[in-house]
Amino acid sequence: MPDTLVGDGFAGQRMVVVARPVVRAALTRPVTGSLLVTDAGFFPRASRHGRRRPAGCEEHILLVCTDGGGQCTTPAGTVTVERGDAVVIPAGQPHEYRASDHAPWTLWWLHVAGAQAGEVVRAALEAAGSAVVHLRDAAAVASLVSQVIDHLDAGTSGDLVRASGLAWNALTHVVATGRRTRGSATTPVEQALEHLRATTPRRTSVASLAAMVGLSASQLGTLFRQQVGVPPVRYQRDLRMARARELLDTTSLPVASVAQACGYDDPLYFSRQFHRANGLSPTAFRDRSR
Repeated sequence: MPDTLVGDGFAGQRMVVVARPVVRAALTRPVTGSLLVTDAGFFPRASRHGRRRPAGCEEHILLVCTDGGGQCTTPAGTVTVERGDAVVIPAGQPHEYRASDHAPWTLWWLHVAGAQAGEVVRAALEAAGSAVVHLRDAAAVASLVSQVIDHLDAGTSGDLVRASGLAWNALTHVVATGRRTRGSATTPVEQALEHLRATTPRRTSVASLAAMVGLSASQLGTLFRQQVGVPPVRYQRDLRMARARELLDTTSLPVASVAQACGYDDPLYFSRQFHRANGLSPTAFRDRSR
């Protein structure tokens, strides 16, 4: 029986599938030959989502649930998947998974192949004792998958290498921090802050950030303002401005290059934002100490 899929297409989803000729070529090269991301995606509130693969998948699979839930069935039996859980499925293993009907999951996922991919997947399974492992910090792994998607979107060979490194990090995070008992060691806001600090100057929408930590956008916004003092968008801007001040003080890069390094494609817009945040234009800020 062929693979079956239900519930394809979800509002706000992101999905990247690497062209198979590119995959075949990358698997012959250093680094990507060891571990290569072939597919990755983000499915928010994925109602009726599921997969049935009686013959398994050609690649190893990692699913990270940051909200809602579902279930996963392998030859070892059926296991419930809850918020904060990861599902690890080795290549070739028959399996079926699907979202809960009453509280469908939000999933961050990737498929990997390569000479060393099986080794790290087996280590993750041994750490968990089953296909489902609870993560101490699921948002950290979701953040890594989010960055994988960004790099695969770019589509260059260098970005494939970066995606490989991030995927390796995500899988080893499952190995190192996965456990059989549930419970979170960090708060959603702490998880969000960690992602924003790790990915600056890249922008992350509040909706995507909330999905990583298992909250609605309004819930995260409220908690973020209460605990940090500013909204998530303002905090991201402050991080980029801190980086801009550092570059203006320590390099001779043109203002346009500083803007680009801080995530602003339009130098004029960057200059206006910098002046609003710091009371000086970028040039005046740089000249103040000369």
